[in-house]
Amino acid sequence: MFFDGTGLLIFAVFALASWAVGHRLKSKFRKYSQIGLRSGISGAEAAAKMLQDNGINDVRIVSTPGRLTDHYNPADKTVNLSHEVYQGRNAAAVAVAAHECGHAVQHATAYSMLKFRSAMVPVLNVSSQFLTWIILIGILLINTTPIPLLLGIGIFALTTIFSFITLPVEFDASRRALAWMDSQRVVTSQEHNMAKDALKWAAMTYVVAALASLAQLLYLVSIFLGRRD
Repeated sequence: MFFDGTGLLIFAVFALASWAVGHRLKSKFRKYSQIGLRSGISGAEAAAKMLQDNGINDVRIVSTPGRLTDHYNPADKTVNLSHEVYQGRNAAAVAVAAHECGHAVQHATAYSMLKFRSAMVPVLNVSSQFLTWIILIGILLINTTPIPLLLGIGIFALTTIFSFITLPVEFDASRRALAWMDSQRVVTSQEHNMAKDALKWAAMTYVVAALASLAQLLYLVSIFLGRRD
């Protein structure tokens, strides 16, 4: 959807930022994965204990293929942990497992931002399938009619809002995870710092994605506003 130098520059800047953050995240996980926890607890065991401590008995913990593929699925109430997190007995593994359980706790307690984000998913799943084509048509017809581009901007604005709503959801899940790890003495103070650092870089991937979405939205708005120039 980028057709001039400005658009290509925006794409290049955020593509580089995304790569840099992703590289840093993987580096942190490799580093912390080599340091075993004093408690010896695994990611799967930590997840089970955190769910139990929060009175959640209807969420399953499953191992899922891939790296950094960990997620909570509210549709079937499963905490999906990658193999290295599921079996890992280190600060990074336990932090990620507890973070995903943080989402399960949000779901169980009807955390408002999670409910808002979940409500947007069905709409975005449908509209995003046609978004690129709508914007392309809108740009091609910009001097004929502004309606397609306005429609594309409206849909893209929803995806940007979704990206920013995701931030407090992710930060809150990490806060819950770290608080639980400390209260249950799952980690030492040094291990807490490693866990917090790992979660910080995981959160940064969402920050970059949100800023990239906002930059693209503003770029599309600038195209619309400058259509008569």
